[in-house]
Amino acid sequence: MKTLILRIEELAAPLVRLADGLQPLLLLFLRLWVANVFFKSGLTKIDDWDTTLLLFTEEYHVPLLPPPMAAALGTFGELFFPPLLAIGLTGRFAAAGLFVVNAMAVISYPGLTETAREFHYYWGMLLAAIACFGPGLLSLDRLLLFWSRPPQDE
Repeated sequence: MKTLILRIEELAAPLVRLADGLQPLLLLFLRLWVANVFFKSGLTKIDDWDTTLLLFTEEYHVPLLPPPMAAALGTFGELFFPPLLAIGLTGRFAAAGLFVVNAMAVISYPGLTETAREFHYYWGMLLAAIACFGPGLLSLDRLLLFWSRPPQDE
């Protein structure tokens, strides 16, 4: 049995190396995709601020915040965090911030359709994964970490 397991691991090793090699590209793609979704939403909100305020007054019911403050904070989150997430600068912080914005959208809008709710759950899972695992090798966080290391003596 042990030999069979070792043989399976041996056969799977190239696939594991391939998956490991693709991980930075996948994380970059996920960051860019989710950042784009939220940034476009923020742009829509500032494009017609009167409608945004009306929606936060009539439709969205953000707990504990007056509608103008909820509109401003939600819009700020949708415009501030996505660029950080896209370039991977404070990537975990940006993902966590967008996770909160996303959660507030789900909590505060009772008229959300089941399909839209599923999208929000999906985005939430992607953001949670980025917040937990970090933005990956293709990020400014990683580049800054590399630059901040002292040179190695040879």
